Amino acid sequence: MPKAKETTTKPSATFSEKEITQQTTQKVVRSKKSIKKKESKTTKKTVKPEKVKEKKKTVVKKSAFAKATEGKEVKKEISKPDKYFEAVGRRKTAVARVRLFTRGEKTFFVNGKPYKEYFPLSEMQQIALASLRKMKCLEKFRVSVKVKGGGYSAQAEAVRHGATRALVKFNPNFRKRLRKAGYLTRDPRMRERKKFGLKRARRAPQWSKR
Repeated sequence: MPKAKETTTKPSATFSEKEITQQTTQKVVRSKKSIKKKESKTTKKTVKPEKVKEKKKTVVKKSAFAKATEGKEVKKEISKPDKYFEAVGRRKTAVARVRLFTRGEKTFFVNGKPYKEYFPLSEMQQIALASLRKMKCLEKFRVSVKVKGGGYSAQAEAVRHGATRALVKFNPNFRKRLRKAGYLTRDPRMRERKKFGLKRARRAPQWSKR
């Protein structure tokens, strides 16, 4: 008996080609979509800062000073403060802050006025300058003083006390001579307070026998 031929069904070539074409078309579509997404992202990134800049331009307003100095370089000159020696002097209720400047014109100002205008009497002027004259430093410093409290005589002595302290800071070798002259000691004498039943600290009212 002759053997029957075995029939084997081979996959058709046309079917496989269709599948291949479908797969390729799907890949192409996906790649196009991904390219579009990337392009959209890049466009969004580039568009955003332009919009923000436009908004900022509308919001920001230039001041008058900025308009005046626009296109001009403004240079700020930073001046260093002058070196000085400072001290505080006291007498009764008067307090004087004395500053000795090594630079500038050699002047002596008290509360923004020359010392000759501020202290009316020549005795007070001599008291205020006594320590500087003693050490021969009148023409070496520019002196500025701020005084408050007390009367003119107390203020003059407070200025002298502050000036002596400042001179000692300037040169510690001046201490012995100024101490010997008595300019460094703080005078503790104060006005005595008024007592009740009396006119002043000790002045009693006049006593009448009848």
